[in-house]
Amino acid sequence: MTAAAKARLTAIIVAAGGGTRMGGEVEKQFRLFAGKPVLAHSVEAFLQHPATERVVVVAAETRMDTAKAAIGDLAGDERVLITAGGDRRQDSVRAGLALAADDAALVAIHDAARPLLPQGIITGLVAAMEESGAHDIMAALPVLPVTDTLKSVKDDRVTGTTPRAGLGRAQTPQIFRRAHLQALYESHDNGSEITDDIQLVEADGGRIATIAGDERLWKLTAPRDFAILSALAGDNAVPEGTAQMEAQTPVPDIRTGTGFDVHKFGDGSGPVMLAGVSIPHDRSLAAHSDGDVGLHALCDAIFGALADGDIGSHFPPSEARWKDAESGQFLSFAAERCAARGATILNLDLTLICERPKIGPHRDAMRERVAALAGISKDRVAVKATTSEGLGFTGRGEGIAAQASATLLFAPANTDGDADGSG
Repeated sequence: MTAAAKARLTAIIVAAGGGTRMGGEVEKQFRLFAGKPVLAHSVEAFLQHPATERVVVVAAETRMDTAKAAIGDLAGDERVLITAGGDRRQDSVRAGLALAADDAALVAIHDAARPLLPQGIITGLVAAMEESGAHDIMAALPVLPVTDTLKSVKDDRVTGTTPRAGLGRAQTPQIFRRAHLQALYESHDNGSEITDDIQLVEADGGRIATIAGDERLWKLTAPRDFAILSALAGDNAVPEGTAQMEAQTPVPDIRTGTGFDVHKFGDGSGPVMLAGVSIPHDRSLAAHSDGDVGLHALCDAIFGALADGDIGSHFPPSEARWKDAESGQFLSFAAERCAARGATILNLDLTLICERPKIGPHRDAMRERVAALAGISKDRVAVKATTSEGLGFTGRGEGIAAQASATLLFAPANTDGDADGSG
């Protein structure tokens, strides 16, 4: 399993703000964006991620019914709770923490005004907290580089230039070890304002990790932000009355990789492992690991899209530690490599080629298992099967082959400076 799939995560979505800078009678978190209320986007994103055990929506006490209506059918999910927040952001976070699942090791705090939350961001944050040797990391957050020249200004006059090296733009969700964050809130002087939960960990001296942020996590603050975010999302549909962007929509960085694998049947009896599912069969597959041709092909497809070697270079069959290894950990690793590169898995497509066993009865279980391992939703995984009409080694029943493709969306490239030196 991936770190994301193993972790127990409570997501707290802060949606109690009044949004005074946005104007209008309806708060920004309840306005329509890309066909549904802003709040519904982030709630849905967390519910789709296999790490999520509970989602706590914190709304103003007078907007509890509005929040429930905004998320629609999602409110019926047993993992979703809606609670009343306070006048300040920290009061709302406290209210959310009180409802965090007791067995949730991690808690993520997210602004409802950031509706476009890629699955890869959640996976990357959880991986940063759960990776080997990361037990001293108390928090993690997505950060974007500062690319503009920064000026100190007083009374409309420039008073100096602030070096941008080492600076970053903090985004949400921000993820914490639940027990540690709760302890920090309990010991904090509630009279002191908190604008960012990471500040508590900073003040405590805890180690904080960062992952590459995503421009799509743009925060809706002013009316024009709906148009900006629509452009970042590649969606031309913006709320009625919102000023349109004149700039062209950025071209998304989408890459595709393919994978192929084959294993012959051995002398032993089954079952066989295919796409992470144990299937009864009279013969087993001969391989150094568990012989899961489906997961092996998917791994190579992901590594291909990343231009990151192949499964053999990451898990050499010459190494004894991979003897009879479960292939699920290979796909988990591939998903973590995506998160580290700021890539979101959009689609995984697997075709199994064999005469027997029959794949159809196990197709849905395979899709669910692959989705859990990759940290994506089931509707982004396709599993198909075909025979070779009696031709070749698969037609003779001597083995099983698999071919796969993976489609990844990469976050915009980060740059440290401008090529023309203009800053």
